[in-house]
Amino acid sequence: MTSRLIHAALFAGVVLGATPALAQTKWNLPAAYPADNPHSENLVAFAKDVEAATSGKLQITVHPGASLFKAPDIKRAVVTGQAQMGEVLLSIHENEDPIYGVDVVPFLATSFPESMKLYQASKPLITKKLEAQGLKLLFAVPWAPQGVYVNKPLATIEDMKGLKWRAYNVGTARIGELVGAQSVTIQAAELPQALATGVVNSFMSSGGTGYDSKAWESLKYFYDVQAWIPKDYTFVNKAAFEALDKPTQEAILKAAATAETRGWKAWEEKANWYIDQLKAKGMTVEPPSAALKAGFQKVGEQLTADWLKKAGADGQAVLDAYKKM
Repeated sequence: MTSRLIHAALFAGVVLGATPALAQTKWNLPAAYPADNPHSENLVAFAKDVEAATSGKLQITVHPGASLFKAPDIKRAVVTGQAQMGEVLLSIHENEDPIYGVDVVPFLATSFPESMKLYQASKPLITKKLEAQGLKLLFAVPWAPQGVYVNKPLATIEDMKGLKWRAYNVGTARIGELVGAQSVTIQAAELPQALATGVVNSFMSSGGTGYDSKAWESLKYFYDVQAWIPKDYTFVNKAAFEALDKPTQEAILKAAATAETRGWKAWEEKANWYIDQLKAKGMTVEPPSAALKAGFQKVGEQLTADWLKKAGADGQAVLDAYKKM
């Protein structure tokens, strides 16, 4: 009798183990930006596309606003399996590998078409680097071009000396150092409070981040420097992805391709809208003066040299491929 029960239990286990595809799978996708940010909205649309394509078999819950993990912790959370998917501003991980900071090399790619070419040139290597860490790249979406938010007029780069400068990656921290500002590392979710309390009084970012953080409540000026166009990368834990059945994998990849196209289109359309909103809220928005632009370009040359020195042959290969496009 005992033997029969054991065999019955084993048989039941085999049946249950052989039919995981019939069960509903629930995944988490942590993200760093507010729910109404285009990046977060795009992720929600991606999750809905996956759910529809799999008839509800795979449900992905997006956690915006760094509500599940803080921005610097999202990538590790996906690597370790604490979350199955994640979206990060890849350049915040430049200390792990210089190639992760290629899209914040100043003045290398300052328009959306240029940014797409740089993405295409760097994607094979970035994909390889992520896979070595147990991650599968799904798609990447840009921000708007980066400008400078500040609490006073800037005529030259020297006017930035002594500012409390918000940094969010290696490049922005280095800019603060080169212009004589005091750099403080602040991620996007903490930026509104940092501005309100005076922890920082200047930063470099897109119109989208300025809008999300209500920069106009603390700062008066935005200089449209268009230094670079950073990108958010969405990836999946490779082991979790490979454990799915083939149709579900294909549904994810198809939804990812759609999300990438949709995300780029959304940011191209909304970049100018954000600038208009900053103006409407009372900020002075203007291009940098010739002297200020020259100062930033000099800083950019130094940062490019710094990056190439760290990135070595890999970095040079990416730049060469980009320039040929």
